[in-house]
Amino acid sequence: MTELSRIRNFSIVAHIDHGKSTLADRLIQLTGTVAERDMKAQMLDAMDIERERGITIKANTVRIEYPAKDGITYILNLIDTPGHVDFAYEVSRSMRAVEGSLLVVDASQGVEAQTLANVYQAIDANHEIVPVLNKIDLPAAEPERVKEQIEDVIGLDASNAVAISAKSGLGIPEVLEAIVQRLPAPRGERDAPLKAMLVDSWYDAYLGVVVMIRVMDGVVKKGDRIKMMQTNAVYGIDKLAVLKPQMVDIAELGPGEIGVFTASIKQVRDTRVGDTVTTEKKGCATPLPGFKPAQPVVFCGLFPVDAAEFEDLRDAIEKLALNDASFTTEMETSAALGFGFRCGFLGLLHLEVIRDRLEREYDIDLITTAPSVIYHVHLRDGTMQELHNPADMPDLTHVDHIAEPRIKATILVPDEYLGDVLKLCQDRRGIQMDLTYAGARAMVVYDLPLNEVVFDFYDRLKSVTKGYASFDYQMYGYREDTLVKMQILVNDEPVDALSTMVHRDRAEARGRAMVEKLKELIPQHMFKIPIQAAIGGRIIARETISALRKDVTAKCYGGDATRKRKLLDKQKAGKKKMRQFGKVEIPQSAFISALKMDG
Repeated sequence: MTELSRIRNFSIVAHIDHGKSTLADRLIQLTGTVAERDMKAQMLDAMDIERERGITIKANTVRIEYPAKDGITYILNLIDTPGHVDFAYEVSRSMRAVEGSLLVVDASQGVEAQTLANVYQAIDANHEIVPVLNKIDLPAAEPERVKEQIEDVIGLDASNAVAISAKSGLGIPEVLEAIVQRLPAPRGERDAPLKAMLVDSWYDAYLGVVVMIRVMDGVVKKGDRIKMMQTNAVYGIDKLAVLKPQMVDIAELGPGEIGVFTASIKQVRDTRVGDTVTTEKKGCATPLPGFKPAQPVVFCGLFPVDAAEFEDLRDAIEKLALNDASFTTEMETSAALGFGFRCGFLGLLHLEVIRDRLEREYDIDLITTAPSVIYHVHLRDGTMQELHNPADMPDLTHVDHIAEPRIKATILVPDEYLGDVLKLCQDRRGIQMDLTYAGARAMVVYDLPLNEVVFDFYDRLKSVTKGYASFDYQMYGYREDTLVKMQILVNDEPVDALSTMVHRDRAEARGRAMVEKLKELIPQHMFKIPIQAAIGGRIIARETISALRKDVTAKCYGGDATRKRKLLDKQKAGKKKMRQFGKVEIPQSAFISALKMDG
């Protein structure tokens, strides 16, 4: 059993690429938690895709033992969190399991948008925060300026910030001392009934579902019968362990400790993040306040390129959903693409990561339809429907108005690029809410429609600011606007996979671009093919693919002109009949290219 005064639980928060995972590596290395021969860079990033993209996607935990200068050996539970806005959900729930945070700020780049977002989450969770200035060995590092920035922008006292270089290991012993001296010890009653928070769960092929908990009060031992308070399910604990990143078995977990257990749980869906775990008999009376569940904001269809792979896709999606509670799916069918799934994601990066994992880990070729957001369709009878897929739009005669989701976006940008950023936000129908300065950088707050951000806003923002802008957003509610459903008709047949919701003022430009693109992509047939963009019954743009011609008059030489005329008329009638019954084959590549052009 460990005394509470000797435990410190903390998370590392920072903007993308400011060195969270590298700092975690150094702390693990310096305390000898992992043998030198087993060390590798980004020790806690276990997934291939995390290592390849150099980002953290899942929050990971490790238990470190540290003999401090005062002669006491402390137990440090560290959670390394993601920096990307799409995984803010991972950050928020890690925060609830710990009492303090190390705020890592790059000494050359200073405070960025995500730094702010993550710090505010830590402040909401009542954390003690220790500022850490990383990369101070870079020639461009300006520690004094960045300290001022932390004080001005965030309002934290940075006078005793720890200056380090996580890459070279400079200043790491000072970080360990700061954790022990400046972060609070956890509180908890050893004799009270068991009350533990379920922080995370994942599926292991050998052990079944592994559940991570943070014990608040009481003690949990191997063999205990435990109860999940949300689902009232009862399990017997088979294995109790702590993560050093590998599992190390332990006899019991006391208050303030973080560990994992397995209990013959079949599905990750049976364990809800934020649930309270207690003992079956004499359990605690009131559960802990859980988390609000993650709300998907971006939806898109995933279809296999080869329809025969549908069952494989279903299995793969079920396995991924085991580990990722924030990813939602339902089946859908499309006339153009066959059977597939409509999936909900926390953002575009989340969508890309899931798609890459499906293609790589399960070897399935996928088509993704255009991403869309959830619209609220208010009908004339006073009811409201949620619209996930533009193809399901109800009849316009019943619709009173449509509301779209808005976000509050915070953009930090160097002064010289401010004009370009403001223009980009105005072009995307944004409403400026605030503009302030933090040193030489402007902080712009905009109210933007989410469907304008979903496609390529982030890429455009990075290109107009040469990569110097940083961007963070949160959901801001719904607002009514003049939105219409635009359909693409090929040979008078609507193609459901290409229908999108657009703003009425933009519809014509968007429709024209789409039909021009399709004209290049669809091959010629024996009959002419009209491609049209339509809103309701009104055609707003049209292109025609001309027919492949065969010279039927080649065998006529000399003689009467009416013979040629007769053959040409016969050919014309044949083409007309072909167009009536002919089916246009739209190649798969045309779909993918047409959906990509949406910027």
